[in-house]
Amino acid sequence: MRNKGCLSAGTIGIALLIIVAIIFFWGKNGYNNFVAQEQGVNAKWSNVETVYQKRANLIPNLERTVKSYSKFEQETLTKVVEARSKATSINIDPTNMTEADMAKFQAAQGELTGALSRLMAVVEQYPNLKADQQYINFQREYIAIENSIRTETVYYNNAVKDYNTSIKQFPNNILANFTNFKEKPLFKADAGANKAPEVFSE
Repeated sequence: MRNKGCLSAGTIGIALLIIVAIIFFWGKNGYNNFVAQEQGVNAKWSNVETVYQKRANLIPNLERTVKSYSKFEQETLTKVVEARSKATSINIDPTNMTEADMAKFQAAQGELTGALSRLMAVVEQYPNLKADQQYINFQREYIAIENSIRTETVYYNNAVKDYNTSIKQFPNNILANFTNFKEKPLFKADAGANKAPEVFSE
């Protein structure tokens, strides 16, 4: 009877060790996967910020070019400069980004987009400015950057969807909650964001 009891206890002990090992390796692999996916999301967000910064960096040259035409509407240019200042003042930590952070970032960038669109519409009324080589260079760079913005935000959203799906699926959600991995916000497309800029005429 004692041997049977010892055998049962030994068997239970081994079974428990196996269960603990399974849980450990599942937890380790799951945690490492969350870390890798989260780092991927952070990297994609960094790319999004980079292309938006490139767009902001175009504004000083645009400002100098437009200012050289004394009859140009100063108020329109001022709104672009103010919108740029507001957009570049928003800094977001991707590791703790919330829906509110994303909304604030997109609202500021949307304000700059609108201001730029209005300015470029006004430029159409100034043939000499429109034909200025510096302005033509701005047009080309602006269109390229807007296309990059759309591309990078799609990449970011894809990474977020994969990450969010991973931490919400059972039993990963248990581990994610225990290790404090939280959902990341998606970049919401503006109306017409799937189209290339149409503010320039050929």
